[in-house]
Amino acid sequence: MRILVAVATRHGATREIAEHLATSLGSALTGAGVAPEVEVRDVGLVASLDGFDAVVLGSARYLGRWLEPARKFAESFSDDLRGLPLWLFSSGPVGERPEPEDRAAIDDLVRRLGARQHRVFGGRIDRQALRLPERLAVTALPVTDGDFRDWPSIRAWGCEIGATLAAAAVAGSTS
Repeated sequence: MRILVAVATRHGATREIAEHLATSLGSALTGAGVAPEVEVRDVGLVASLDGFDAVVLGSARYLGRWLEPARKFAESFSDDLRGLPLWLFSSGPVGERPEPEDRAAIDDLVRRLGARQHRVFGGRIDRQALRLPERLAVTALPVTDGDFRDWPSIRAWGCEIGATLAAAAVAGSTS
């Protein structure tokens, strides 16, 4: 079984989430007796979805929106994504605001692509790593620097996706 974890990230924190998801997902499949091939790729490096059996698509969120490369990826591959098991995730809320500001846009994307689920994971903020315009924008927010990613929840969701795919693979092999 071949799974793509496609990700849009600006400073690497969302890619780290994607890598943890891929590892957990692969472990769950292996544990269920399904041989996985899980690839983590930046959305801009995906030329085709041919040969993939499922996709997990995630993006960092800045100012409440997915990054443009992730939005373009979803639009460009919308027909293919609708035909595959698909899960979406967002990364980026920091502080006390766990829900995305763009909830309507995310709900629309889930509906248009037929995604099975969308999860929101906390992000990481390090003002020293930000570009000047980003630092200025963050200055106005009541948040502190830190890593707000919940690794146990991220790994558990990866295992959940893997278990769902494993069950489908086993059911498909017995029919």
